[in-house]
Amino acid sequence: MNGDRTRLAVMAWRNLWRYGRRTLTTIAAMTLALLTLVVWTSFTQGFLRDLQTTIVEVEIGDMQVHPPDYRTQPSIFDRIGAPSELVDTLGAMGFDASARLLGGGLAAAGEASAGVSLRGIETNQDARVSVVYDRVVQGSWLDPSDPAGVVIGGRLARTLDVGLGDELVLLGQATDGSIANGLYRVRGILAPFSEATDRGGVFLVRQAFLDFFVLPGGAHQVVVRNTEGQALETSAAQIQAVAPGLDVLTWRELFPTLATMLDSVESTMYILFMIVYLAIAILLINATLMAVFERIKELGLLKAVGLSPTRVVGLILWEGFFQAMLAAAAGLILSVPVLFYVTRVGINLAALGGQVSISGIGLDPVMRGIVNPTIVVGPLSTMFVIVLLSMLYPALKAARIKPVEAMRHQ
Repeated sequence: MNGDRTRLAVMAWRNLWRYGRRTLTTIAAMTLALLTLVVWTSFTQGFLRDLQTTIVEVEIGDMQVHPPDYRTQPSIFDRIGAPSELVDTLGAMGFDASARLLGGGLAAAGEASAGVSLRGIETNQDARVSVVYDRVVQGSWLDPSDPAGVVIGGRLARTLDVGLGDELVLLGQATDGSIANGLYRVRGILAPFSEATDRGGVFLVRQAFLDFFVLPGGAHQVVVRNTEGQALETSAAQIQAVAPGLDVLTWRELFPTLATMLDSVESTMYILFMIVYLAIAILLINATLMAVFERIKELGLLKAVGLSPTRVVGLILWEGFFQAMLAAAAGLILSVPVLFYVTRVGINLAALGGQVSISGIGLDPVMRGIVNPTIVVGPLSTMFVIVLLSMLYPALKAARIKPVEAMRHQ
């Protein structure tokens, strides 16, 4: 049995190079398709990773807890009463969490002013759920020992024409009815990661926020990071059980448009797979059918001397398998330098029009791919399946050739 397979494989290999130009053309097309899809998959997964990282790790976390209806009707008076207890409870359940305070106001410097969104955070606590501190491009992040120091968005700094060490006046409405006002110093400026933060974000330490708005305590938002390997919906249900009367939302519920877009990007990737490989399938079927018709007499003679229809099918499938193997080897070898470039250097999209953002979420203008087994396994396994399926029709046509009719074929 093994001897028959070896003889068929040797015969199939020799047959390929009897029509070398056609074989090389087919292999080249398959190689190009594989290379394209490997690089496309790398870029797509890199884009999804960067977007989700910006949403989850920098901006909003995996889940958020709010006072009832706070998302639709935000008010500085509506707060979570004992946020530290909730954070401790969530920590005992395995969730990293951090309480935040949110408010609006006006920032002024010299003759310039702008509406701003104020965020009061506990720096050590917030570092467990957000890497916003890592987006400081000038100066340094908040320090509890410097309550007058604030970190602001880059566009806001340009609007107010302020830099590191410059003074900033903040105005707002305190909870006791008085006019909240204070003089602060810019200690850090952020790189753009969302339009709202870039245009009007001001970060303060928690105590400075409480003093500014004359708040006794509480929090408007508790940001939660999910435990690894657990579904968001499951985690949200667990959090809701220990936070009755509060709203618990996942990032997909907070940004439904982005969630839908992420899902559609993955679907688009699979559709592209099918389109490219359908073209390869048509090419393979045509090329193999041509080879079969050109070898009708030969195949008829082989059947006449005892080659069974099953072995004829095996012969054609071996030819397809060898072409797929050569295309896979060439495609993977060529993909190494390309993937090295797109993962290390990337493609700078800023040249096409400045900051890149989607639904207000700013992305790194340098688009990079990622390398993991799935970017190769998916395109490669799909190619082998498509090749073998494409070879079945020509193989069955060859298997049905009748020796007598084949001898009369011109």
